[in-house]
Amino acid sequence: MSSIKKAKLGSQGLVVPAIGLGCMGMTEVMGMDMYGQANEAEAIATIHRSVELGGNFLDTADMYGPEKNEQLIAKAIAGKRSDCIIATKFGYEIDDSGNYTNKINGSKSYVKKAAERSLKNLNTDYIDLYYLHRLDKNTPIEETVEAMSELVKEGKVRYIGLSEVGSETIRKAHKIHPLTAVQTEYSLFERQVDELKITDTLKELGIGFVAYSPLGRGFLSGEIQHPDDLPKDDWRRSLPRFQGEQFYKNIELLNEIKRMANEKNITTSQLAIAWIIAKGHLPIPGTKRPKYVEQNIQATNVELSGEELSRLESIIPLGTNTGDRYADMNTVNL
Repeated sequence: MSSIKKAKLGSQGLVVPAIGLGCMGMTEVMGMDMYGQANEAEAIATIHRSVELGGNFLDTADMYGPEKNEQLIAKAIAGKRSDCIIATKFGYEIDDSGNYTNKINGSKSYVKKAAERSLKNLNTDYIDLYYLHRLDKNTPIEETVEAMSELVKEGKVRYIGLSEVGSETIRKAHKIHPLTAVQTEYSLFERQVDELKITDTLKELGIGFVAYSPLGRGFLSGEIQHPDDLPKDDWRRSLPRFQGEQFYKNIELLNEIKRMANEKNITTSQLAIAWIIAKGHLPIPGTKRPKYVEQNIQATNVELSGEELSRLESIIPLGTNTGDRYADMNTVNL
Protein backbone atom coordinates (compact mmCIF):
# COMPACT_ATOMS: atom_id res chain seq x y z
CA MET A 1 0.00 0.00 0.00
CA SER A 2 1.26 3.46 -0.90
CA SER A 3 2.24 6.06 1.68
CA ILE A 4 -0.56 8.48 0.77
CA LYS A 5 -0.90 11.34 3.24
CA LYS A 6 -3.31 10.62 6.10
CA ALA A 7 -5.59 13.02 7.94
CA LYS A 8 -7.84 12.97 10.97
CA LEU A 9 -11.49 13.13 10.00
CA GLY A 10 -13.13 15.02 12.84
CA SER A 11 -11.92 14.66 16.42
CA GLN A 12 -13.36 11.26 17.40
CA GLY A 13 -10.36 9.20 16.30
CA LEU A 14 -11.02 8.28 12.66
CA VAL A 15 -7.89 8.55 10.50
CA VAL A 16 -8.37 8.46 6.72
CA PRO A 17 -6.28 8.99 3.57
CA ALA A 18 -6.28 12.59 2.28
CA ILE A 19 -8.64 11.51 -0.52
CA GLY A 20 -11.48 8.98 -0.67
CA LEU A 21 -13.22 7.12 -3.49
CA GLY A 22 -16.87 7.85 -4.25
CA CYS A 23 -18.41 4.62 -5.53
CA MET A 24 -21.89 5.83 -6.51
CA GLY A 25 -21.29 5.77 -10.28
CA MET A 26 -20.27 2.12 -10.18
CA THR A 27 -23.90 0.97 -10.19
CA GLU A 28 -27.17 2.55 -11.25
CA VAL A 29 -29.14 4.71 -8.82
CA MET A 30 -32.94 4.79 -8.89
CA GLY A 31 -32.87 2.98 -12.21
CA MET A 32 -30.47 5.51 -13.79
CA ASP A 33 -26.83 5.35 -14.80
CA MET A 34 -25.76 8.56 -13.11
CA TYR A 35 -22.55 9.01 -15.10
CA GLY A 36 -23.01 6.76 -18.13
CA GLN A 37 -23.06 2.99 -18.02
CA ALA A 38 -20.96 1.20 -15.41
CA ASN A 39 -18.98 -2.01 -15.87
CA GLU A 40 -18.63 -4.28 -12.85
CA ALA A 41 -15.20 -5.70 -13.70
CA GLU A 42 -13.79 -2.22 -14.33
CA ALA A 43 -15.40 -0.89 -11.14
CA ILE A 44 -13.80 -3.68 -9.08
CA ALA A 45 -10.43 -3.00 -10.75
CA THR A 46 -10.85 0.67 -9.81
CA ILE A 47 -11.48 -0.16 -6.15
CA HIS A 48 -8.49 -2.53 -6.13
CA ARG A 49 -6.21 0.14 -7.63
CA SER A 50 -7.40 2.77 -5.19
CA VAL A 51 -6.77 0.53 -2.17
CA GLU A 52 -3.40 -0.51 -3.58
CA LEU A 53 -2.39 3.18 -3.78
CA GLY A 54 -3.55 3.83 -0.22
CA GLY A 55 -6.96 5.28 -1.18
CA ASN A 56 -8.77 2.85 1.10
CA PHE A 57 -11.66 5.12 2.17
CA LEU A 58 -14.67 3.91 0.16
CA ASP A 59 -17.94 5.84 0.11
CA THR A 60 -21.23 4.13 -0.75
CA ALA A 61 -24.91 4.11 0.29
CA ASP A 62 -27.74 1.61 0.48
CA MET A 63 -29.75 3.61 -2.09
CA TYR A 64 -27.10 3.15 -4.78
CA GLY A 65 -28.49 0.24 -6.70
CA PRO A 66 -30.44 0.00 -4.39
CA GLU A 67 -28.12 -2.23 -2.38
CA LYS A 68 -26.07 -3.34 -5.42
CA ASN A 69 -23.32 -0.79 -4.74
CA GLU A 70 -22.68 -2.11 -1.23
CA GLN A 71 -22.70 -5.67 -2.63
CA LEU A 72 -20.18 -4.66 -5.31
CA ILE A 73 -17.84 -3.25 -2.64
CA ALA A 74 -18.18 -6.47 -0.62
CA LYS A 75 -17.15 -8.42 -3.71
CA ALA A 76 -14.22 -6.08 -4.44
CA ILE A 77 -12.75 -6.17 -0.93
CA ALA A 78 -13.43 -9.83 -0.09
CA GLY A 79 -10.60 -11.00 2.17
CA LYS A 80 -9.32 -7.42 2.57
CA ARG A 81 -12.00 -5.92 4.82
CA SER A 82 -9.52 -4.84 7.50
CA ASP A 83 -7.52 -2.88 4.88
CA CYS A 84 -10.50 -0.64 4.08
CA ILE A 85 -12.51 2.13 5.71
CA ILE A 86 -16.11 1.88 4.57
CA ALA A 87 -18.60 4.72 4.79
CA THR A 88 -22.22 4.01 3.90
CA LYS A 89 -25.51 5.86 4.31
CA PHE A 90 -29.17 5.18 5.04
CA GLY A 91 -32.36 7.24 5.01
CA TYR A 92 -33.87 6.82 1.56
CA GLU A 93 -36.38 4.17 2.56
CA ILE A 94 -36.05 0.79 0.86
CA ASP A 95 -38.79 -1.78 1.43
CA ASP A 96 -38.36 -5.51 2.08
CA SER A 97 -38.51 -6.22 -1.67
CA GLY A 98 -35.53 -3.92 -2.27
CA ASN A 99 -37.55 -1.08 -3.81
CA TYR A 100 -37.58 2.65 -3.02
CA THR A 101 -40.70 3.93 -1.28
CA ASN A 102 -39.97 7.59 -2.20
CA LYS A 103 -39.74 8.46 1.50
CA ILE A 104 -36.92 9.50 3.81
CA ASN A 105 -37.00 7.45 7.01
CA GLY A 106 -34.87 8.32 10.06
CA SER A 107 -37.05 6.54 12.62
CA LYS A 108 -35.34 4.44 15.27
CA SER A 109 -36.72 1.14 13.96
CA TYR A 110 -35.66 1.95 10.39
CA VAL A 111 -32.12 2.96 11.44
CA LYS A 112 -31.64 -0.51 12.97
CA LYS A 113 -33.20 -2.28 10.00
CA ALA A 114 -31.14 -0.34 7.44
CA ALA A 115 -27.90 -0.94 9.36
CA GLU A 116 -28.48 -4.71 9.53
CA ARG A 117 -29.20 -4.77 5.79
CA SER A 118 -26.04 -2.78 4.98
CA LEU A 119 -23.92 -5.05 7.19
CA LYS A 120 -25.26 -8.02 5.25
CA ASN A 121 -24.76 -6.37 1.83
CA LEU A 122 -21.21 -5.34 2.73
CA ASN A 123 -20.52 -8.80 4.17
CA THR A 124 -19.04 -7.26 7.31
CA ASP A 125 -19.81 -7.07 11.00
CA TYR A 126 -19.04 -3.34 11.34
CA ILE A 127 -19.39 -0.11 9.37
CA ASP A 128 -16.59 2.41 9.85
CA LEU A 129 -18.67 5.55 9.21
CA TYR A 130 -22.47 5.50 9.06
CA TYR A 131 -24.33 8.55 7.74
CA LEU A 132 -27.94 9.65 7.69
CA HIS A 133 -28.21 10.33 3.94
CA ARG A 134 -30.88 13.02 4.11
CA LEU A 135 -32.82 14.59 6.96
CA ASP A 136 -36.19 13.02 7.76
CA LYS A 137 -38.43 16.03 8.40
CA ASN A 138 -40.95 13.82 10.23
CA THR A 139 -38.50 12.38 12.78
CA PRO A 140 -36.59 14.50 15.30
CA ILE A 141 -32.87 14.31 14.52
CA GLU A 142 -32.33 13.41 18.18
CA GLU A 143 -34.27 10.16 17.71
CA THR A 144 -32.28 9.20 14.61
CA VAL A 145 -28.91 9.94 16.23
CA GLU A 146 -29.88 8.13 19.43
CA ALA A 147 -30.50 5.00 17.34
CA MET A 148 -27.19 5.49 15.52
CA SER A 149 -25.49 5.89 18.91
CA GLU A 150 -26.88 2.52 19.99
CA LEU A 151 -25.30 0.94 16.92
CA VAL A 152 -21.95 2.37 18.05
CA LYS A 153 -22.45 0.90 21.54
CA GLU A 154 -23.25 -2.49 19.94
CA GLY A 155 -20.01 -2.35 17.92
CA LYS A 156 -21.85 -2.43 14.58
CA VAL A 157 -20.80 1.12 13.70
CA ARG A 158 -17.54 2.86 14.62
CA TYR A 159 -18.35 6.51 13.83
CA ILE A 160 -21.43 8.44 12.73
CA GLY A 161 -22.18 11.34 10.43
CA LEU A 162 -24.88 13.28 8.61
CA SER A 163 -25.25 14.37 4.98
CA GLU A 164 -26.73 17.57 3.52
CA VAL A 165 -27.74 19.27 6.77
CA GLY A 166 -27.53 22.78 8.22
CA SER A 167 -25.83 24.11 11.35
CA GLU A 168 -28.88 23.84 13.62
CA THR A 169 -29.36 20.13 12.85
CA ILE A 170 -25.62 19.52 13.27
CA ARG A 171 -25.61 21.11 16.75
CA LYS A 172 -28.68 19.16 17.89
CA ALA A 173 -27.25 15.87 16.63
CA HIS A 174 -23.76 16.45 18.05
CA LYS A 175 -25.23 16.86 21.55
CA ILE A 176 -26.74 13.37 21.39
CA HIS A 177 -23.63 11.61 20.03
CA PRO A 178 -20.44 13.24 18.71
CA LEU A 179 -20.46 13.43 14.93
CA THR A 180 -17.29 12.47 13.09
CA ALA A 181 -18.24 13.90 9.69
CA VAL A 182 -20.79 15.80 7.65
CA GLN A 183 -20.92 15.14 3.91
CA THR A 184 -22.25 17.64 1.37
CA GLU A 185 -21.60 18.58 -2.22
CA TYR A 186 -18.61 20.93 -2.34
CA SER A 187 -16.28 22.11 -5.08
CA LEU A 188 -14.94 25.27 -6.69
CA PHE A 189 -18.36 25.31 -8.40
CA GLU A 190 -20.44 24.71 -5.24
CA ARG A 191 -19.66 26.48 -1.97
CA GLN A 192 -23.05 26.86 -0.33
CA VAL A 193 -21.72 25.32 2.90
CA ASP A 194 -19.20 28.18 3.12
CA GLU A 195 -21.85 30.81 2.35
CA LEU A 196 -24.12 29.40 5.08
CA LYS A 197 -21.16 29.16 7.54
CA ILE A 198 -21.75 25.41 7.93
CA THR A 199 -18.02 24.75 7.52
CA ASP A 200 -17.43 27.24 10.39
CA THR A 201 -19.84 25.25 12.60
CA LEU A 202 -18.01 22.02 11.80
CA LYS A 203 -14.64 23.57 12.63
CA GLU A 204 -15.97 24.90 15.92
CA LEU A 205 -17.34 21.48 16.93
CA GLY A 206 -14.38 19.43 15.66
CA ILE A 207 -16.40 17.62 12.99
CA GLY A 208 -14.79 16.62 9.68
CA PHE A 209 -16.16 17.72 6.32
CA VAL A 210 -16.42 15.27 3.42
CA ALA A 211 -16.83 16.85 0.00
CA TYR A 212 -18.76 14.82 -2.54
CA SER A 213 -18.76 15.82 -6.22
CA PRO A 214 -15.46 17.72 -5.68
CA LEU A 215 -15.15 17.99 -9.48
CA GLY A 216 -18.53 19.70 -9.83
CA ARG A 217 -20.18 16.50 -11.13
CA GLY A 218 -17.31 16.11 -13.58
CA PHE A 219 -17.43 19.66 -14.97
CA LEU A 220 -14.06 20.50 -13.43
CA SER A 221 -12.41 17.54 -15.19
CA GLY A 222 -12.43 19.69 -18.32
CA GLU A 223 -13.51 16.72 -20.41
CA ILE A 224 -17.04 17.99 -21.02
CA GLN A 225 -16.86 20.87 -23.50
CA HIS A 226 -20.39 20.63 -24.89
CA PRO A 227 -23.68 19.37 -23.35
CA ASP A 228 -23.73 16.62 -26.01
CA ASP A 229 -20.45 15.25 -24.65
CA LEU A 230 -22.61 13.63 -21.96
CA PRO A 231 -24.04 10.18 -22.79
CA LYS A 232 -27.72 10.27 -23.77
CA ASP A 233 -28.78 8.47 -20.56
CA ASP A 234 -26.53 10.55 -18.28
CA TRP A 235 -28.39 12.02 -15.30
CA ARG A 236 -26.36 15.24 -15.50
CA ARG A 237 -28.30 16.31 -18.58
CA SER A 238 -31.13 17.20 -16.15
CA LEU A 239 -28.93 19.48 -14.02
CA PRO A 240 -29.05 23.28 -14.50
CA ARG A 241 -25.23 23.41 -14.36
CA PHE A 242 -25.03 21.48 -17.64
CA GLN A 243 -27.79 23.30 -19.51
CA GLY A 244 -28.09 26.19 -21.95
CA GLU A 245 -26.34 29.50 -21.38
CA GLN A 246 -25.22 28.45 -17.88
CA PHE A 247 -23.13 25.64 -19.35
CA TYR A 248 -21.10 28.07 -21.47
CA LYS A 249 -20.68 30.54 -18.60
CA ASN A 250 -19.23 27.67 -16.58
CA ILE A 251 -16.88 26.77 -19.45
CA GLU A 252 -15.46 30.33 -19.24
CA LEU A 253 -14.77 29.84 -15.51
CA LEU A 254 -13.27 26.45 -16.23
CA ASN A 255 -10.90 27.95 -18.82
CA GLU A 256 -9.48 30.28 -16.15
CA ILE A 257 -8.94 27.33 -13.81
CA LYS A 258 -7.35 25.40 -16.68
CA ARG A 259 -4.88 28.24 -17.27
CA MET A 260 -3.75 28.00 -13.66
CA ALA A 261 -3.54 24.18 -13.79
CA ASN A 262 -1.40 24.38 -16.94
CA GLU A 263 1.01 26.75 -15.18
CA LYS A 264 1.43 24.13 -12.45
CA ASN A 265 1.67 21.32 -14.98
CA ILE A 266 -1.30 19.46 -13.47
CA THR A 267 -4.87 18.72 -14.62
CA THR A 268 -7.87 20.85 -13.69
CA SER A 269 -9.17 17.85 -11.70
CA GLN A 270 -5.97 17.71 -9.68
CA LEU A 271 -6.10 21.45 -8.99
CA ALA A 272 -9.75 21.26 -7.88
CA ILE A 273 -9.01 18.32 -5.56
CA ALA A 274 -5.84 19.89 -4.15
CA TRP A 275 -7.83 23.04 -3.33
CA ILE A 276 -10.29 21.03 -1.20
CA ILE A 277 -7.47 19.23 0.62
CA ALA A 278 -5.75 22.59 1.26
CA LYS A 279 -9.02 23.80 2.86
CA GLY A 280 -8.72 20.93 5.37
CA HIS A 281 -11.56 18.86 3.89
CA LEU A 282 -11.77 15.30 2.55
CA PRO A 283 -12.67 15.05 -1.15
CA ILE A 284 -14.27 11.82 -2.39
CA PRO A 285 -14.21 12.09 -6.19
CA GLY A 286 -16.22 9.39 -7.86
CA THR A 287 -14.81 7.38 -10.72
CA LYS A 288 -15.16 3.92 -12.17
CA ARG A 289 -11.85 3.81 -14.05
CA PRO A 290 -8.42 2.98 -12.60
CA LYS A 291 -6.61 5.70 -14.62
CA TYR A 292 -8.71 8.43 -13.00
CA VAL A 293 -8.11 7.00 -9.52
CA GLU A 294 -4.38 7.27 -10.20
CA GLN A 295 -4.70 10.89 -11.40
CA ASN A 296 -6.91 11.87 -8.47
CA ILE A 297 -4.60 10.33 -5.87
CA GLN A 298 -1.66 12.22 -7.39
CA ALA A 299 -3.50 15.42 -6.44
CA THR A 300 -2.67 14.71 -2.78
CA ASN A 301 0.94 15.67 -3.59
CA VAL A 302 0.03 19.07 -5.07
CA GLU A 303 0.99 21.99 -2.82
CA LEU A 304 -0.91 25.25 -3.11
CA SER A 305 0.37 28.50 -1.62
CA GLY A 306 -1.93 31.00 0.10
CA GLU A 307 -1.57 33.21 -2.96
CA GLU A 308 -2.62 30.37 -5.28
CA LEU A 309 -5.64 29.59 -3.11
CA SER A 310 -6.71 33.24 -3.23
CA ARG A 311 -6.25 33.33 -6.99
CA LEU A 312 -8.40 30.23 -7.46
CA GLU A 313 -11.14 31.59 -5.22
CA SER A 314 -11.09 34.93 -7.04
CA ILE A 315 -11.88 33.11 -10.31
CA ILE A 316 -15.10 31.80 -8.72
CA PRO A 317 -15.87 34.04 -5.72
CA LEU A 318 -18.37 32.95 -3.09
CA GLY A 319 -21.89 33.43 -4.39
CA THR A 320 -21.02 32.90 -8.09
CA ASN A 321 -23.95 31.29 -9.87
CA THR A 322 -22.85 28.09 -11.62
CA GLY A 323 -26.39 26.68 -11.86
CA ASP A 324 -28.50 24.90 -9.24
CA ARG A 325 -26.97 21.60 -8.20
CA TYR A 326 -30.25 19.67 -8.54
CA ALA A 327 -33.09 20.06 -11.00
CA ASP A 328 -35.39 20.16 -7.95
CA MET A 329 -33.73 22.16 -5.18
CA ASN A 330 -36.57 21.19 -2.79
CA THR A 331 -34.58 18.02 -2.16
CA VAL A 332 -31.94 20.08 -0.33
CA ASN A 333 -32.45 20.86 3.36
CA LEU A 334 -29.46 23.07 4.13
